[in-house]
Amino acid sequence: MVKNKKQGQNKQGFQTEEEYLISRIKLPKGNQVIGIIEQRLGAGRSRVRCLDGHTRVCRVPGKVRRYIWLREGDIVLVQPWEFQSNEKGDIIFKYRPAQVEWLKQKGLLKIEELDEF
Repeated sequence: MVKNKKQGQNKQGFQTEEEYLISRIKLPKGNQVIGIIEQRLGAGRSRVRCLDGHTRVCRVPGKVRRYIWLREGDIVLVQPWEFQSNEKGDIIFKYRPAQVEWLKQKGLLKIEELDEF
């Protein structure tokens, strides 16, 4: 039996995995925007409708491609390219369902924008 560990908590002190995910949520910084995947195009590319009003063809960089599985309707964080920023971008993070609920509660993800899908 481990003496230093509180009962029912993991080593970071969180009760559930959901609390851990919400504490580690990645928010948009700089020119990053939140978007919703409309269509998968193949070859690591997807068409994403971003909350700034633009529809971008986004690629998934190699280091991210190994760790996430994307489907239509997923909420993602998009980094627009410096060149052709309104047309192209990179998907750098995928939000999990608990994180999407947290974004809705904080007002960063408006419910009306999600109803269109």
